Amino acid sequence: MAATPRTVIEHCAIATVDADGTEYTDGHVVVAGQLIESVGAGPAPAGLERVVRRIDATGHLATPGLVNTHHHFYQWLTRGLATDHRLFDWLVALYPTWARIDEPMVRAAAEGSLAMMARGGVTTAMDHHYIHPRGAGDLSGTIVAAARSLGIRFTLARGSMDLGESAGGLPPDFAVESLEGALAATEETIDRHHDPSFAAMTRIAVAPCSPFSVSTELLRRGAELARRKGVRLHTHGSETVEEERFCVERFGKGPTDYFADTGWLGPDVWMAHCVHMDDRDIAAFARTGTGVAHCPSSNARLGAGIAPVPDLLRAGVPVGLGVDGTASNEAGELHTELRNAVLVSRLGPHREKALTARRALWLGTQGGARVLGRADAIGSLEAGKLADLVLWRMDTLAHASIADPVAALVLGAPAPVTLSLVQGRPVVEDGRLTTVDEEALARTTRSEARRLARLAAGE
Repeated sequence: MAATPRTVIEHCAIATVDADGTEYTDGHVVVAGQLIESVGAGPAPAGLERVVRRIDATGHLATPGLVNTHHHFYQWLTRGLATDHRLFDWLVALYPTWARIDEPMVRAAAEGSLAMMARGGVTTAMDHHYIHPRGAGDLSGTIVAAARSLGIRFTLARGSMDLGESAGGLPPDFAVESLEGALAATEETIDRHHDPSFAAMTRIAVAPCSPFSVSTELLRRGAELARRKGVRLHTHGSETVEEERFCVERFGKGPTDYFADTGWLGPDVWMAHCVHMDDRDIAAFARTGTGVAHCPSSNARLGAGIAPVPDLLRAGVPVGLGVDGTASNEAGELHTELRNAVLVSRLGPHREKALTARRALWLGTQGGARVLGRADAIGSLEAGKLADLVLWRMDTLAHASIADPVAALVLGAPAPVTLSLVQGRPVVEDGRLTTVDEEALARTTRSEARRLARLAAGE
């Protein structure tokens, strides 16, 4: 039987982000098919069979691919709007526009979001999509297809809202689904697209949007559905003081206690933001293994506050990084979150001791893999794991004078991506996507954004 084709990467610095934080100043990675075969110091072992590609990566840093744990792809079409709003006002301003999306818009927005992340070193993405206008088409299917076409590993968190304005919720009534309709559509999405295998390229999570846009019944039955189908659960939690006030006034308790009562704490759950948490909330997350998607840029953009990430990590809470929707993070790529996770956390009570550059890289790789339930397969460079890795060029003017390549990557300017592999297959080469025409995609996203704006204006 013929040997598995191999790609050999040599002469680069390597941050494996394994449990021991192993690093090499001059090392190698051997990829055999879809798996990492070996990682170590110096050149690759001699005598390897069927080496189809050998890369001299001098001047580069190799890391695991970045893992994005929270995003809203459709918002790519509404970037730059409501730029001076806090969360609730921002949502009220944009819900009427978002409620007019359709399948072509969502496909373009998903491709734009995925392309931007891939160019910046993301190999695993997720999308929390909770807007499903009547007659808009197969939005879940088109998002999954977009990720497949770009070759990015993907989790679709099939979101939903059933608590409209007339029932005391935040979204307008025409932007929500019925309870039964949301549950049925979510189960159908799981049945059609979820792959539980080790090397899965597509997984599905159950994801009612937030306490202020879904009913208690949808939360409870959504949790039951997820556990019956063996998939993970995702929602927004403790993002703003207004959300906490809403929960106290409506349910007589804060968000964490409300989630506990509805079955939404556990090792199969992760929540976006978690900015306003006290010691008791953090202890509940740690005790139950509930994960957090930390979105520092969006939290700052919307004035939500500084998440207690050092305290969450110290307590043992699983934490990863998220871009969040590009209507509250116009950059739309995860490198910004590595840097801002360090900088924003240092504005909090722990100051310069809050997060290190290496801890930020861990959040963006191994931490994210753990939050998504994929730590056995991705998130570190180790033999036997899937070959999701990135080669960052560190010898240009932007980084060459920084001796520590990890500090250069996290704290410096965005580093060029020379090569990004997903399951051993190139998705970026020399800073360019291999699977999509970037210029054509830019034209399509611009056209769809303008069409959405016209519809929102009633034209």
